[in-house]
Amino acid sequence: MDSVIAFIGPLFWGLVLLSALVFVHEGGHFLAARVCGVRVLEFFLGMPCRFNLHHVSKRIGTKFGVTPILLGGYAEICGMDPTDVACAPRVLGSIHRSGVARVSDLAAELNVSQSEIEDACSLLYGWGSIVPWDVESAQGEEGPQGSKGFPMAFAAVARDAAGNTLYDGRAFDRAHATKQGEPWNPPMDDQAFFDAERSHTYVGKGFLKRALMLVAGIAVNILTGFLLVIAVYSVLGVSTPVDANVVGGIIEGSPADGAGLKVGDRIQGVDGTPVDSWMSLLEALDAHGEQDAILLEVWRPRDQADAFEHVIPDDLDRADAWFDEHGDFKTIEVSFDEDGMLGINVPTQVVRLDPLQSCQIAIDNIVATVQSVMSLLNPRHTLEVLDNSTSVVGISVMSAEAAAAGPATFLNFAALISFSLGFMNLLPIPPLDGGKLLIEVIQAVTRREVPIKIQSAISVVGIVLFGLLFLYMLRADFLRFF
Repeated sequence: MDSVIAFIGPLFWGLVLLSALVFVHEGGHFLAARVCGVRVLEFFLGMPCRFNLHHVSKRIGTKFGVTPILLGGYAEICGMDPTDVACAPRVLGSIHRSGVARVSDLAAELNVSQSEIEDACSLLYGWGSIVPWDVESAQGEEGPQGSKGFPMAFAAVARDAAGNTLYDGRAFDRAHATKQGEPWNPPMDDQAFFDAERSHTYVGKGFLKRALMLVAGIAVNILTGFLLVIAVYSVLGVSTPVDANVVGGIIEGSPADGAGLKVGDRIQGVDGTPVDSWMSLLEALDAHGEQDAILLEVWRPRDQADAFEHVIPDDLDRADAWFDEHGDFKTIEVSFDEDGMLGINVPTQVVRLDPLQSCQIAIDNIVATVQSVMSLLNPRHTLEVLDNSTSVVGISVMSAEAAAAGPATFLNFAALISFSLGFMNLLPIPPLDGGKLLIEVIQAVTRREVPIKIQSAISVVGIVLFGLLFLYMLRADFLRFF
């Protein structure tokens, strides 16, 4: 049972952290898409799953929700997948003129194969241009009525006179729009109608808007990390060691614990050697070696806060009088353990930096992350970087440790992971955002589209590469943590 809890604990914190940061990343893509006038069908916390909780926005039509597979999140932006179906314009026009059309009827009407009709319908459904009609009755059907698992029929979405849909937000005139499944006669030819629909998708936008949508997720991750660092260092504060001769912590079961030392005890001397700071205390302990026992001269405050906050005045008589009034002097005998340790920890205090100092720390973290990611592209340092990197397993273990250390430590760790997630996505390797951006740059410079087959092949190579990297880091994590 203990081993199960030990496994589930880190897994929980890892999933919470990664899901939140990936969700934030996808949120950047979602916001940029809406700013650019691109339709977004779904925006979910968690990976796609038929079992989910969701709400459909009455303003923009997007389905917002959460799934039980908390392994990130996704935003289904229309037109992100590179596809090209020759009969799609005619299929679009025919469905809207009919209101509802069966796949088999479309194949007969347009004199094309049923598989081409299905490809066209998949494309248009992904654009938010049509919707499956009576999907449940179509599941499992085969033969001329529809391929197994594919809807038998599709319907036109609700449109206003200008052709806008609910996914187009404020541009949609819902008061004078048709209902879903009702015929709508396009006031243009099929190709013009298709081009108009394409203009509401990712592929229908120009280079600058496509680039904005791609880098938005990365930018939001960096901004999130930046704000988390500021929150940690300027709001929550961080614990820093204090050079004071005060016991800041006692390790359970240690010699100090057995001897009766307590947190807040001020150690005034070690075997007659006076000490007035943590460093002088360490020097005095080192000077005595690891002998069997030493005598510690301890002042124990009646109010623990006095041990950390009281400043000894220059007048020693006044200091002695203050100590006599507010605490008790004791002599405690204690021995070192087999490792030469007493089991006491340095005192700490929470320090809050001003926002400018916190910003500088965030910038330093960003620079360090960029240098690490750039080293990954240098063949001489690739293996070194990978050995120092971690997979989701390592992140889960470190997330649990950070959570146990307190909110400040956990949020600071989250900031570092957010920086890493952002800049890793900037790598010019499909299917990462950086790889897609590279293809967009090539197309913008050459003024020619990279063939879909080539894009797909590059994406497959990228997926295989990242699969191998994941296995390599997973192996390293198991050797490191288990």
